[in-house]
Amino acid sequence: MIPDYQTLMLPVLKSASQGEIKTTDVIDRLALEFNLTEEEKNAFLPSGGKKIFYDRVHWAKSYLKQSGLLHYPSRGYFELTDAGRAELAKKPKRIDNQYLEKFEGYRSFKARLNSKKDTENEIGSSPPPITFNSDLTPDEALRSAHRTINDALASDLLQRVREASPQFFEELIISLLVAMGYGGSSEEAGQALGKSGDDGVDGVIDQDPLGVDQIYVQAKRYAEGNNVGSPAIRDFFGALSLKKAQKGIFFTTSKFSTSGIQTAKELGMRIVLIDGQQLTKLMIRYNIGCRDEEILHLKKVDEEFFE
Repeated sequence: MIPDYQTLMLPVLKSASQGEIKTTDVIDRLALEFNLTEEEKNAFLPSGGKKIFYDRVHWAKSYLKQSGLLHYPSRGYFELTDAGRAELAKKPKRIDNQYLEKFEGYRSFKARLNSKKDTENEIGSSPPPITFNSDLTPDEALRSAHRTINDALASDLLQRVREASPQFFEELIISLLVAMGYGGSSEEAGQALGKSGDDGVDGVIDQDPLGVDQIYVQAKRYAEGNNVGSPAIRDFFGALSLKKAQKGIFFTTSKFSTSGIQTAKELGMRIVLIDGQQLTKLMIRYNIGCRDEEILHLKKVDEEFFE
């Protein structure tokens, strides 16, 4: 299991006990010390930008530096300060955020962040609380909050779509497919999607703006629990066969049963199944029924600037 960043604080501090050391060497050494598997060492954050273990070692190092226990002599290296050596001499069993409270540097760092949070609250924003005793790094806490917000948004979107009219649902599917690059313009896509509606198919849309290939669409606005099963998938397959089509997308606001999913896999035609959860993820990704309220830019030190 990948250790949290607070568990890593003491090992990171100890790693510099023999003098200046390279951060990447410490990461490799600690991975061995904690018996991390290759999968754990190479696991990425959900954003895909950084490896989890790498990120946690850097946050442990950063908090120790803020507390005055470490110093950065050059790019990519760190070493103990006099305070850091004195602390190691006490042979602590664990160093974490609570332990760091006794250092003025850490308390000042914490106060600066909380002061900024209070100022932001006064002007009307509501950032997540800064929790210094959490096992999550600030990066991980931010991404966790982002997932929670998106999960709540997805639930709200799905409920609204289920309560909307069939015509609205059709227009939503058109808007989504156009945003994803299908069908050319909204007007062209609307004509294409609405022109069928028979033989078990709700519509057809151009796969590309030039209309070189087409995709047939089935859309079922079902309530939760009313899952789409094998019969509906077979009917859609039959309709595609009659039209000599090779590709189809089946949208539903509910879910597909296990047998329905298996049937789609066994059929020799490319049928993509989009359930309610996947539908709302796509809506959020392509800003259909929602919009960007605020954009946060996460930045890091430009090491080359300080060389």
